[in-house]
Amino acid sequence: MLDLLWLVPALPLLGFLALFATEGKLPDKLVAVIGAGTVGIAALVALFAGREFLQSGEPSFSLSLWTWIAVADFQPSITLYLDALSLVMMGVITGVGFLIHLYATGYMWKDHQEPASYSRFFAYMNLFVFAMLMLVLGDNLLVLFLGWEGVGLCSYLLIGFYHRDAANGYAARKAFVVTRVGDTAFALGLFLLFRELGSLEIQQALAASSALTPCMATAICLLLLGGAVGKSAQVPLQTWLPDAMAGPTPVSALIHAATMVTAGVYLIARMQDLYLLSANAQHYVAVVGLATLLIASFTALTQRDIKRILAYSTMSQIGYMFMALGVGAWSAAIFHLMTHAFFKALLFLASGSVILALHHEQDIFKMGGLWKKLPVPFWSMAIGSGALVALPFVTSGFYSKDAILLTAYDTSGWLYWGGGVLAAGLTALYTTRMMVITFFGDAKTEPHEDSRINMWLPLAVLGVLSIVGGWFGIGVLDELLGGLGDFSHASPVAVVTMAVPLLGILLGVLVFSGRIDVAGFVESKAGDALRRFFDSGWAFDWLYERVFVKPFLWLARVNKGDVVDLIYTLTKSITRGLHHTGALTQTGRLRWYAANMAIGLIVVLLLAAGWL
Repeated sequence: MLDLLWLVPALPLLGFLALFATEGKLPDKLVAVIGAGTVGIAALVALFAGREFLQSGEPSFSLSLWTWIAVADFQPSITLYLDALSLVMMGVITGVGFLIHLYATGYMWKDHQEPASYSRFFAYMNLFVFAMLMLVLGDNLLVLFLGWEGVGLCSYLLIGFYHRDAANGYAARKAFVVTRVGDTAFALGLFLLFRELGSLEIQQALAASSALTPCMATAICLLLLGGAVGKSAQVPLQTWLPDAMAGPTPVSALIHAATMVTAGVYLIARMQDLYLLSANAQHYVAVVGLATLLIASFTALTQRDIKRILAYSTMSQIGYMFMALGVGAWSAAIFHLMTHAFFKALLFLASGSVILALHHEQDIFKMGGLWKKLPVPFWSMAIGSGALVALPFVTSGFYSKDAILLTAYDTSGWLYWGGGVLAAGLTALYTTRMMVITFFGDAKTEPHEDSRINMWLPLAVLGVLSIVGGWFGIGVLDELLGGLGDFSHASPVAVVTMAVPLLGILLGVLVFSGRIDVAGFVESKAGDALRRFFDSGWAFDWLYERVFVKPFLWLARVNKGDVVDLIYTLTKSITRGLHHTGALTQTGRLRWYAANMAIGLIVVLLLAAGWL
């Protein structure tokens, strides 16, 4: 099956081409079969190929397809590369991706807004899966960059899927522009890497990276970090992700929770040998992760939109992965990437079922009393929330998150561990808030649930994975990825790490059920100011609006009216003046033309003789 590895990205691409070429003329049921079926078959091929790879005992497998470009010594090839890292990523993309596609066949069935939108949706989703697979399987940084830009394009298309609403178009453009800032840094890093090492083949470049000076290694790593920060919505390029919730809920689950936003984590993990050459760059990775997970956790506490709560939660959890990479917990970062894909996809899909049942209502304060009326979404959200909070020994999130925190303490001391534990407490607090307000108390909106098997079956499978995924990680990934930490001891640090989320849950229940009254502080001047600050995402959008957006718009207006138009108007006027002056010589009189020719001939002769 390893020789058929090329089918894994090829099948979703074929699905896209079939849906694109038919221009929405296929029956919706056939569209669902093509859209979800191609990804499902790709997942089966990935499963069998992965099993054969593990049985081979080899550290890696390469499958060269063709030479992409041949210019002198620069001959990047389309080569698929499978190792432990890309195997985990491939499994997440195809496995979780298929479950989300299957769910979407039901979710989007009820969500038609214009002719052919069902086919267009799955065409975009299939193209995204293809691009993401090329990103993680490409053995060349140029191929990786091709997939990188491909998922950016698909993200733009899917965020703005409901394009008749101008706000959705703005959200799509915002995501595209902000991530392009990071992509520019990424491209500069590739140029610098190629200049220094003469190759963009990942394995060759990593093998030769020891020849880099410390300064050059740091520069390249920081530029690659810039790309990772943009794609993974980390500080300071995180502002696009909450607005990206304008897309359909399955898009949020696939692109903005399970796969695309983890591309930055994959990039840094793939270039691990390069980052090991620069302690400074690795430190900045950890700082970015710590800052993001704390900022996002505080912000999630004040959100009303259920999808925005999950969006900030995603930013926070990816912050854990960045922090893990920065403190040297490489395996734990990828382990958390996998478990996070399970429980965050579950949370988004379950929230989508709630939103559909409540007539597209997303404000949690307009929900309430749903735990009996929507049992499947409730239990799905409960399991996903337990994994997000990291309930000890019960959920997958516990094993992966605690592996990060314990390794952070062992390698870097109190700072990163303490920040991570604080964020874990905040995660428990805002997750409990979401669950209590959404599912308990008095009902504000009457639901109607008519989910079919294609919607609740993915929830059930993801629910199981959100629990047993942690056991799989300890049993298999521990050996495959090279060690995830020791869970057998009960040191004071480990006990505190486990206890803080439980305390956060207890505090959340007491506060948001009304047993502890905090209304006085919340309604105070200081409390209200703090709430508005957190609700704004720590005012990053406000700051960027004044530092970048408004100056740029002012410059555009000035240029449009006074500078650029003046330059072109002046050039036009001069050209027209010269034209009219030249036209004056065209009199139609032969004697005038003969005189001009004679004068011109005399000038040429004088120049030839050297007299002029």
